[in-house]
Amino acid sequence: MATIYATGKRKAAIAKVWLTPGNGEILINGQTLDQWLGGHETHKMKVRLPLEATKQLEAINIKASTLGGGYSAQADAVKHGISKALVEYEPSFRAILKPMGLLTRDSRVVERKKPGRRKARRSPQFSKR
Repeated sequence: MATIYATGKRKAAIAKVWLTPGNGEILINGQTLDQWLGGHETHKMKVRLPLEATKQLEAINIKASTLGGGYSAQADAVKHGISKALVEYEPSFRAILKPMGLLTRDSRVVERKKPGRRKARRSPQFSKR
């Protein structure tokens, strides 16, 4: 089987994910998952979630490259990319990943600042006098 490629996105973060059969090695930006995320256990769990759900944690190698956003958004982007790659690898995984919401791109992004406002929605302080 050849390498499978998928792109995951979240907020301003983009993750390019390559999936190959192997022994469960996860490399993100040339680092292991523990090196890349350090002590952020919840973010590590997010990245592993699609692999655990499909029981492929020890059967597939992941190589990912991320850019934009912060660690949280990048972790979600990697999760989205892994999920899309797994469905391309084995179409039957769609029935497992779709109900968990892992194939849906989270479209929430930062709201733009409007003119006359201090932030996106925050109005200037009202002064009676």
